[in-house]
Amino acid sequence: MFGYRVPAPDQAMLISGGRRGLSGSPFRVVTGHGTFVLQIFRKVRFLTLAMCEAEVAETCVTKQGIALTARAVIAFKVGNDTESIVNAGQRFLSDQDQMSVLTGRIFAGHLRSIIGSMTVEEIVTERQKLATEVLDTSKAEMAKIGLIVDSLQIQSIDDGDTGYIAAMSAPHLAAIRRQAQIAQAQATQASVEAEQQSARMQAEYARETAVVRARYSAEVDRAQAEAAQAGPLAQAHAQQEVLTAQTELAQRAAELRQQQLVAEVVKPAEAEAERIRVLARAEAERMKIQAEAAASYDRVALDRMLIDQLPQIVKEAAGGLAGANVNVLNGTDGLGEIAAGLVGQGMTILDSVRRGLGTPEGRVEQSGQQSGQQDELQDELQDGRREIEQDGGQDGGAAGLAVEGP
Repeated sequence: MFGYRVPAPDQAMLISGGRRGLSGSPFRVVTGHGTFVLQIFRKVRFLTLAMCEAEVAETCVTKQGIALTARAVIAFKVGNDTESIVNAGQRFLSDQDQMSVLTGRIFAGHLRSIIGSMTVEEIVTERQKLATEVLDTSKAEMAKIGLIVDSLQIQSIDDGDTGYIAAMSAPHLAAIRRQAQIAQAQATQASVEAEQQSARMQAEYARETAVVRARYSAEVDRAQAEAAQAGPLAQAHAQQEVLTAQTELAQRAAELRQQQLVAEVVKPAEAEAERIRVLARAEAERMKIQAEAAASYDRVALDRMLIDQLPQIVKEAAGGLAGANVNVLNGTDGLGEIAAGLVGQGMTILDSVRRGLGTPEGRVEQSGQQSGQQDELQDELQDGRREIEQDGGQDGGAAGLAVEGP
């Protein structure tokens, strides 16, 4: 008797009987929740709120008088508000399939009206404008029957056998074909250039690969050759180092031997030569001294002989005065002067004899001997002077001396 009824999410539950619904509607509308329904006193029906579809294929005449066949698809549904549900329930609750038929007819009429006010060019190029105008003109009419349109899509527009659309599209088609050909040519050229570039790159890559391979092969060969020559080269380097060391050792030995020879031969020879030079100089000096001593000895001997004869010379000179008339004017002093004069004459004669003989001047080997000879000479001169003074003093001490010839 009592039942709890719940509508589906895409349904509206319409309960008739009992009190009226909101705004004076003949039934109560329940959506989204359930309610208790008295089966005897209430009647429950369900109206779909799901999306519905209607297709339209209508032949329409354009503003230019050209017949076009337009095909469109309309997506619609019952509105979610209570007023729309009430309006749709009163019209389609008993036969809900009629919603698609009626919607198609409504849109067909509006489509003919809108296409009749447009040209073929506008219809072809501005389909969205056509759909928008159809929706705008049908919106109020669809709302009256509780339906709302979600979308309208113009699927196709066909002019049949007239060929207007084809003729209209011919220039564009030719341009498009020309552009397509140009694009194809450009694409072909680009493809050829790409192929050529690819071939060049492949050739360049092959060349670089060959160069790298050749370089690698050369490096491998060089490494192998170096590895093969490493042993002989190392041995040659070792021998060269040995020879270098031996050469340096020989040079050092030669330098050492040279230093030894200098120390053993040259230095002693130089010392011996210096000793010989010193001895030679000493010998020459000795011989010179001996020669000078010999010369001095000869001179001393000559002087000795002259000194030995000097008293005799003085006596002879005094003897010459014996027969003379001698007057002594100043006494003893005058007689000394006479003696001094005689001695001076003797010394003058001695010097004359020396110069006549040309005796060389030299040094005496023993200075004490020469000094003794001079002392003897002075003593003999003093003896001669005393003898003269004794001979002259016998006549008295007059104040002067006068000598007259015989």
